[in-house]
Amino acid sequence: MDELNRLSVDDYRKAIKLPVVVVMDNIRSMNNIGSVFRTADAFRIKKIWLCGISATPPHREIHKTALGATESVDWEYTDETLTAIESLIKEGFTILSVEQTENSIPLQEFRFAKDKCYAFVFGNEVKGVDQKVINASHGCIEIPQSGTKHSLNVAVSAGIVLWELYKPVITNLKT
Repeated sequence: MDELNRLSVDDYRKAIKLPVVVVMDNIRSMNNIGSVFRTADAFRIKKIWLCGISATPPHREIHKTALGATESVDWEYTDETLTAIESLIKEGFTILSVEQTENSIPLQEFRFAKDKCYAFVFGNEVKGVDQKVINASHGCIEIPQSGTKHSLNVAVSAGIVLWELYKPVITNLKT
């Protein structure tokens, strides 16, 4: 770990985080949940909200893909995704659902404001983000695709979106 210049869990908890929260809306796969924890750790995301049917740590199936990231990344659970959204709005977060909708903005065209805090909602593997959650969001972004499938795995989608947000600030988070 020293050679890779990685933080200990204690140092990670004290480190500067991106003002970003991930909201997982009824994610059924514990492997996806674990993968998003690992991605959130890699990009120093502030917090994960697990909502609805989403499983919570500690769980062996989540640990398989999280590989300890559930110890470093703050998380909270609520049975209603809208409860998390309402709380985040009160805290000043801009809520963006990652979903293909009529008015969604392609990810490469969305301009992230440096002075805003963002919460990204990722939806159920089959049904996507619940329509009530989309309606409560400030907007939707989508990841353009050119293949025969119309969607990406939720953990892959989270990785793509969070990487886009992380790229411009990578050098500022080295300490």
